[in-house]
Amino acid sequence: MKKFILCTSLILILTLFSFKIDPPKVTQKETKVTAPFGITTIKTPDFSKCASFIITDFGAIKGDKEKTSQAIAKAIDQANKAGGGNVIIPEGEWITGKIHFKSNVNLHLNKGALLLFSDNPNDYLPAVHSTWEGLECYNYSPLIYAYKCENIAITGEGGIKAKMDFWQKWAGRPQGHMQSLKRLYNLSGQNVPVEQRVMVNDTANLRPQFIQFNRSKNILLDGFSITNSPFWTVHMYLSKDIIVRKLNIYAHGHNNDGFDPEMSQNILVENVTFDQGDDAIAVKSGRNPEGWRSKTPTKNLIIRNCTIKNGHQLLAVGSELSGGIENVFIDNCEVLDGAKMYHLVFIKTNERMGGYVKNIYVQNIKGSKMDLGILGIDTDVLYQWKNLVPTVERRLTPISDVYLTNVTAKEVKFISKIKGEKELPIKNIFLKNVTAESMLGTEKNINENVINFKME
Repeated sequence: MKKFILCTSLILILTLFSFKIDPPKVTQKETKVTAPFGITTIKTPDFSKCASFIITDFGAIKGDKEKTSQAIAKAIDQANKAGGGNVIIPEGEWITGKIHFKSNVNLHLNKGALLLFSDNPNDYLPAVHSTWEGLECYNYSPLIYAYKCENIAITGEGGIKAKMDFWQKWAGRPQGHMQSLKRLYNLSGQNVPVEQRVMVNDTANLRPQFIQFNRSKNILLDGFSITNSPFWTVHMYLSKDIIVRKLNIYAHGHNNDGFDPEMSQNILVENVTFDQGDDAIAVKSGRNPEGWRSKTPTKNLIIRNCTIKNGHQLLAVGSELSGGIENVFIDNCEVLDGAKMYHLVFIKTNERMGGYVKNIYVQNIKGSKMDLGILGIDTDVLYQWKNLVPTVERRLTPISDVYLTNVTAKEVKFISKIKGEKELPIKNIFLKNVTAESMLGTEKNINENVINFKME
């Protein structure tokens, strides 16, 4: 009898050990942020209890682009299959091609780690569903790309860097590039399926974004540094529930905006340092029919405690805003001396955009010398599109409810310069304690076609 009990117990123990114990999966945490337009709740992933997948275990070798690229892809696949995992980039420089996310993955950059991205366009093929200046197309893959993913993150004290030798050659606007833009604009206007808008050829030269998370949700970017970018640096497109925190962004190439949320919602940007060749934060929502069809505004965007070393604008709204932009709150940010900046806040649109802008709140901002002024609103900004294509459908942009409170700059030409349309005046612009130490122009406020402008 004792032998029977002993054998039965042994069988039970062996049976228990034979069961596979699943590793912890990714969880979510909620962050609630209070703004003048209410409380925004943002869900982001928590990978603290998830397993780690070190890329060297999957064959990554320093200096070997192909093996490192393959290793990262394999590690991402395994983390995804585990239901949540941290893909670890160890200390040192690792050259790679494109990185494509899958759901439930955290790309973690250890301290001293650097992912160096190739500037060979062939490394970013095949083409993926992406965008160019508010128009959807199939283009070279963004260097880091996610499509229809959830619970994704990039974290850690390391960095990512783009090699730029080749991309810089594409930064101009030669005839082939302009004709490709015209073709893409017309394809979008004719509602041609995106799969047929393939913009990868010898002359289009549509540079990819560095990071684009496309149609994704529950996103965290935390702690790492970004150096250089072929195009827009961090682009969130048709995505929601996003936190961008403690990044250090340096990108001084052409069109190097720092952060571009487009048709995206429920976003917190905090404690980020921007050093840009273009706008620090550029809020967008699609160009012309693209934005009209989606009917998805960018909304509930909170930006706080950020430092700007350089950039055309601290906050730009537009010019791609056809889907609408509402509920933007920027608080307690500083532009450092020496920044090359046009405005602190610039809202820009044109007669083709439609959309709308409302509920923009800016408070507790310290600016340095502005080439132009503190607030600019211009309804006739077309850039390269002005002579490239005609106005096919005229849609003006209603702009209203813009609030600036406790905003200072050291030197400006004006406090505000607002150019509204006579047919559709801009409404409800309120400036309270908005000042400059020195003003070079003769008029503080140069306003045209504005209803209910108040300055205290």
